[in-house]
Amino acid sequence: MVIGFILISGEAILVHRWLPGSRGFKKSVHLCLQGLALACGIFGIWTKFHGNDGIVANFFSLHSWMGLICISLFGAQWLMGFMSFWHRGEARSVRMRVLPWHVFLGLYTYGLAVATAETGLLEKITFLQTNKDVQKHSSESMVVNGLGLSLALLSGIVILAAVSPRFQAELMYPESKKMTTL
Repeated sequence: MVIGFILISGEAILVHRWLPGSRGFKKSVHLCLQGLALACGIFGIWTKFHGNDGIVANFFSLHSWMGLICISLFGAQWLMGFMSFWHRGEARSVRMRVLPWHVFLGLYTYGLAVATAETGLLEKITFLQTNKDVQKHSSESMVVNGLGLSLALLSGIVILAAVSPRFQAELMYPESKKMTTL
């Protein structure tokens, strides 16, 4: 579920860059994809705690704590974004002041999700190798390493595309689009 969370969240981050259509349509797709990513993350946490070991037994590693913090931040970010940008409860000046923080916290949470997935991969392969279930140079180890490198590369591409200055003026100040096309 973490991989689904990362992939869906990455797509949602890039919606404002690659999806054609109106600004309202892009915002609704962004909101829906982020909501789906949040549901994947909550389901992943729920399945982990649904076991017979209990909740406390699952908090023994950095991966567990990072995952809980990541989902909590993501949920707060989604709710704040919904209330500020979709619900239109805030004035435009407030939304403009909140937008850079929304972008920063969104990218930070995305990076935290990738780091959480990386620590989970490392934790799983370490446990398997310690118990002698998997050899150090086995195909399973190569798959885990390949997945970890792929996640790192994907997150770099998503974050670079999100912060690249090419569309920055259009994203932050939609009315400046008319000025840049003259």
